[in-house]
Amino acid sequence: MISSILFAVQSTVPNSAVELNATGTAIIIVASVLSLLIIPRVVRYPHVGPKMPLPFPAIFNDPSVGTFLAALSTGHIIGIGAVLGLTNLGAI
Repeated sequence: MISSILFAVQSTVPNSAVELNATGTAIIIVASVLSLLIIPRVVRYPHVGPKMPLPFPAIFNDPSVGTFLAALSTGHIIGIGAVLGLTNLGAI
C-alpha cells in the first residue's frame, strides 16, 4: 500500500526537465557547423575512406565519412554542454 504522504511530496516537487526549444536547437546547429569547419583540418588523416558529398568541399576540407561523423559528434557534445550550461545559468 502506498502512503498518502508520498502523494503530497510528489505534487510539490517542481518539474526540472529541460524542454526542446528553438534557441537550444540553434546553439547545437551552430556548434556542429563550427566543428565541421574546424575538425577536418586538425584530424591526422581526414581524407581516408569514402568522401562525404558536401556542397562546398573547399570550405569543409572535403572530409571523409568518418571525419564528418566525428566532427558532428563533437559539435553535438559541445552544443549540448553549452545548452545545459546556459539553461542552468538562466540565460535560455
